Amino acid sequence: MKLEQPSKQISLRGLKVWRITGSLYSILLWIVVIAGGFVTYFFEWPLWIVFFAAGIACIVTILSIFIVPPIRWGRWRYEVREQEIELQHGVFFITRTLVPMVRVQHVDTVQGPLLRKYNLATIQISTAATVHEIPAVELQEAEAMRQAISSLARVAEDDV
Repeated sequence: MKLEQPSKQISLRGLKVWRITGSLYSILLWIVVIAGGFVTYFFEWPLWIVFFAAGIACIVTILSIFIVPPIRWGRWRYEVREQEIELQHGVFFITRTLVPMVRVQHVDTVQGPLLRKYNLATIQISTAATVHEIPAVELQEAEAMRQAISSLARVAEDDV
């Protein structure tokens, strides 16, 4: 029996943003590995430490730029209904979450520099217990969803 997935997927430009983010983290990691190489040279430590760190950095770079972002993008789905918000995400373990509208306290849209450049936003849905996020949604759609969720949450609250 296959469960039906939520119908909406995040923007394809979100994949590009995640790859750029992975590239930036990889650059930082390589700077640390290179600095470690200099430290190893000056303190005359064994050279295998540098090769081991470089190997780990290669694996992390490949994963964070080429493998994980497409899997993450393909698994991220969401759907906003009158009574709940359904979220599905995960790379190795898929998490499915239902957020009842009566539990929603407020909704925000957030943009960092990369999301702003690609005209995307992250929607943050706050409940009393936690904050749920829908990343990399088209800006216009994110604003419309923020308004819709806010209205549906007020209606759900009035019905209680």
